[in-house]
Amino acid sequence: MSDRAIGWVFVAVQVVLLGALIFLPGSDDWPTPQWLRTLGTVVNVLGFALLIVAALGLGSSLTATPVPKKSGKLETGGLYRFVRHPIYTGVFMIVVALVATSGSWLHLAIGVVTMAFFSVKARWEEQRLRLEYPEYDAYARATGRFVPVPFRHKSS
Repeated sequence: MSDRAIGWVFVAVQVVLLGALIFLPGSDDWPTPQWLRTLGTVVNVLGFALLIVAALGLGSSLTATPVPKKSGKLETGGLYRFVRHPIYTGVFMIVVALVATSGSWLHLAIGVVTMAFFSVKARWEEQRLRLEYPEYDAYARATGRFVPVPFRHKSS
């Protein structure tokens, strides 16, 4: 199977997982007091904002799949100065918010699978980025995958 086809399989799986988190009804397996729902809403909005800013930061290098564009460039500025996958970080924030406010063990299980899935997807994507951009290894050593690593990134 080609990288492009595998990339679309990744997209299809993420749509199913995220769709399940969004559209399956919650439960009362644990309490979801108002403060938790409010916090969940804030984290959800911040996650979406991070995702959008990160996507815009890729400019013409943005793709629907985790396969880098041949005509793209390695983005290491903006949010990418702090983490290699800020879009996925935004998705993680959304997943945590949805799970926490769902009150559902099923949502928790799907959330764990979703986060593990995005971790696998990021590693697969990074293999392609290394092939496309010789400078990727140095960037990866200096920059956290999903969360910033203090004091590792050299200032430009």
